[in-house]
Amino acid sequence: MIEHRKRIWGWWMFDWANQPYNILLLTFIFAPYFTSTVAPDPVSGQAMWGWMLAIAGLITAFFAPILGAIADNSGRKRVWIVFWSALYMAGASSLWFAMPDAEPTLIVLILLAFAVGMVGLEYGIVFTNSVLPSLGKRAEWGRISGTGWAIGYIGGLVSLFIMLALFAENDDGVTLIGIAPIFGLDPEIREGTRAVGPFTALWYLVFVMPFFLWVKEPPTPQKDPDALRRGLRELKTTLLALPQTKSLFAYLGSSMIYRDALNGIYAFGGIYASGVLGWSLIQIGVFGIIAAAVGAVGCLIGGRLDSRFGPKPVIISCICVLLIVCTIIVSTDRTMVLFMPIDADSGLPDIVFYLCGALIGAGGGAMQAASRTMLVRQANPERMTEGFGLYALSGKVLSFMAPGLIALATMITDSQRLGVTPLILLFAIGLILLLWVKPEGEPGHRCASPSPP
Repeated sequence: MIEHRKRIWGWWMFDWANQPYNILLLTFIFAPYFTSTVAPDPVSGQAMWGWMLAIAGLITAFFAPILGAIADNSGRKRVWIVFWSALYMAGASSLWFAMPDAEPTLIVLILLAFAVGMVGLEYGIVFTNSVLPSLGKRAEWGRISGTGWAIGYIGGLVSLFIMLALFAENDDGVTLIGIAPIFGLDPEIREGTRAVGPFTALWYLVFVMPFFLWVKEPPTPQKDPDALRRGLRELKTTLLALPQTKSLFAYLGSSMIYRDALNGIYAFGGIYASGVLGWSLIQIGVFGIIAAAVGAVGCLIGGRLDSRFGPKPVIISCICVLLIVCTIIVSTDRTMVLFMPIDADSGLPDIVFYLCGALIGAGGGAMQAASRTMLVRQANPERMTEGFGLYALSGKVLSFMAPGLIALATMITDSQRLGVTPLILLFAIGLILLLWVKPEGEPGHRCASPSPP
């Protein structure tokens, strides 16, 4: 029993270890710093950031199912996770070199480094998610998954507070608690903020250790010398048969769209606040603290509502909340709130955006926890690993779409505010596709069986 609990805690600690890449780098510290200080201007910075995320998403989408199929047949997931961890830490550490007003060549290298770390993060999640079915009984997966999301949010919250209190400096050179960045970091060249990259890498290195120590791979068949060919053949068979399971097919399509939209909010929320509202990194960090704290609570509450009413009502409610949030964001800047004019020095836009942060945290956290549980109900219980593989594939196959559409809309409108309007459309499409999803899946349906060796 103790070993089993340690195994679950080790799996949860992977969420704690990797969350700072999303919280610190993708959303609240590095992304706003890049667009406002490293890039030539916020508009071009948002466009470049969007194209970088789109390319990284394409790479992830293309190779993730192939690599997963190979790993399933070779029985060597841990070796792969070590490799993705190395990419994660190398990419994060390299962000230290993101100097203010960087030269074009350095900007390209910084974007490349971030993409490398992002690919390592995404592939690592794909491989560790496949461990979930072995952590408990079918009825326990939703609770285990939801608690993992909550622990990840708490880890992100703690790391964000440390970063804001001790490292990330405002324009006046002091941190959230009014001190200069520790370790003698020079605020003039933003060394405190740039330290977010090495800090994220070190955080991961320390806290991922329980995963490798406690989460042992279950016994696997003898390594298949033809793992590549067999994996590709099984993947092809599964994908060709997928349309026959209409509820699962509709759910994968729906979650593919709405999860991409949610990732778009996470990726561009801090950038938007910096460019449109003129927020400092400290203000954006407080926004992140609110979102992460409420998100952790949202995961726990969403898990309880999921157990009582099922995951589908939870997901629908969360999408509706996030649709409202996106509409508020698009209709708010320094001159207006909900398209209604306000005084230029009004603090109302700041208050509204902080409230939006709380709603993003609650809606996004609960939706992600419930989405895993919904997959459990849709997939064949005898082939759950295959079901989670499809879930991972659907989450990545269009992961380039939200950042790509935001980048395109930003370039066409020459406006950061209007650049995020595609998120409204994506959430709406995801909501519509849920109409074809049966809450308990299709009785008697079966995912495609692997082709014989």
